[in-house]
Amino acid sequence: MTSFSRRNTLDRERMQTAGAAARSTVAYLQIAAERFFRFEFWPAWILYALLIPHFVRLVIRHRSVTVFAAANPGIPLGGFVGESKFDILRRLPRSRTIPGLLLTPAPSEQRLRHLRQAMDTHRWHFPLVLKPDVGERGTGVRLVRSIDEAADYFRVHHQAVIAQPFHTGPFEAGVFYVRRPGSARGEIFSITTKVLPTVTGDGRSTLRALILSDSVLRLRHAVLLRQLGSKAADVPCAGEQVVLSIVGNHCRGAIFLDGAHLSTSALQDAIDQVARQFDGFHFGRFDIKYSDPTAFARGEGFEIVELNGVLSESTNIYDPSFSLLRALRTLRAQWTLAFEIGAANARRGARIPTAIEMIRAVRHARSLARS
Repeated sequence: MTSFSRRNTLDRERMQTAGAAARSTVAYLQIAAERFFRFEFWPAWILYALLIPHFVRLVIRHRSVTVFAAANPGIPLGGFVGESKFDILRRLPRSRTIPGLLLTPAPSEQRLRHLRQAMDTHRWHFPLVLKPDVGERGTGVRLVRSIDEAADYFRVHHQAVIAQPFHTGPFEAGVFYVRRPGSARGEIFSITTKVLPTVTGDGRSTLRALILSDSVLRLRHAVLLRQLGSKAADVPCAGEQVVLSIVGNHCRGAIFLDGAHLSTSALQDAIDQVARQFDGFHFGRFDIKYSDPTAFARGEGFEIVELNGVLSESTNIYDPSFSLLRALRTLRAQWTLAFEIGAANARRGARIPTAIEMIRAVRHARSLARS
């Protein structure tokens, strides 16, 4: 090959590389622009800043900044922050919850022995889900498939950890429940259908390429690619379905859809029956897994992963079909109920936490998250 030919070849390669880089830059700019106009991807503080006038009205009406934390007298600070997920699960009927094991802070070898003993006793098998006992938004949740992976997890996470058998679902829902003190029964405020991000291989494309070519998943590409790490370069076989995240949390890439169509009188009765067995619980969201939608509609065949208290969100607002105004109306209704239920409990003798207590709890939770 002459020097002229080699120069032409190199020039073509440079042009192709530059063209690919330009197309990639344009694609990322398009994704950024689309996310900018979708409030579901905004930082939470922006959304809640729009609610400040409503919060001010509620505070003036009830003459308290923190009365909403009395909505659940049976949970520390009403479930605002720092509550133990394991303690809450223990107060729900065992027949309705995924069993769990609390592994308190201890050397990794000791926690591994405790985990092995529990697996033998309860006949659990891998995979297991490990997650911090105190945490939020899916932080620290991991699916482990072997004792070595569990050991790796314990070397990083030194705080109290919950171990649970992995429920294969495949369906997952967030059921938001409210009950006014003294009412004969509670009701479902909203239901969110949680769809785990999944791609189907074509035998040629990498997971990264499949994500970026999907109109829904590409908006979540940053978090999904970060979770995949080096696996983003894997090429699935044609027809192979790959679940990109096992955590039904919007911050971890899950897709949230409004599940109002799932609400039936039988499901309302079943959720109310479960909630009433938790003395001091009136307001919050059950995160649920189930395998049969028909049975779920009958109020059967579901298991509770965890229960979140007063800081729960009615997560159906993150359905892409929701407008910003509709989402704000839903959040206003939710927080109005939180203040009203908290005030009603306070009139019945429930203690209202102080603002200092709340601030200290937030600081402690943040220090745990950083660790």
